Amino acid sequence: MNTPKILGFIASSGTGKTTLLLKLIPLLKAKGFKIAIIKHSHHHFDIDHPGKDSYRLRHAGADQMLIASRLRWALMVELEDQNLQEPNLEQLLSKLDQENLDLILVEGFKHEAIAKIEVHRPSLGKLAFFPADNNIIAVACDEKPVEATKLPLLPLNQPEKIVEFIIEFISR
Repeated sequence: MNTPKILGFIASSGTGKTTLLLKLIPLLKAKGFKIAIIKHSHHHFDIDHPGKDSYRLRHAGADQMLIASRLRWALMVELEDQNLQEPNLEQLLSKLDQENLDLILVEGFKHEAIAKIEVHRPSLGKLAFFPADNNIIAVACDEKPVEATKLPLLPLNQPEKIVEFIIEFISR
């Protein structure tokens, strides 16, 4: 059984986590890696749209709606209680077909105890997480952080260098 590595990406909102991942994913795919993404959202979201059959069936009361084609499938699960706590990473990981993955990239979930790369832009004036989080293994930044660190500093504007770091992490 394959056990994929899990690597988180954390940052303050608006720092560029998704933008960085959009650059890293194609580079990792080009090297043959099978990747899953788990993204945390603080907002309500929908993957289908009003007027589509899947949307209409889900809003008619389906607790689970699975839509499939020859190219992909997606499962939407409605949670009954609006006051539920956010799902934790372990619960979400159990939903993935991990046997067919090499790497799971996690965006957000900053409080989870997984290896993480912090995306940090000192010019934004936001506090860094790395001084207080021992799970951060590197900092991807566009300039040297104000806070001193012995962590590897990865050039945010050179995604190829970050991919090299990730590949080294995977092979440990």
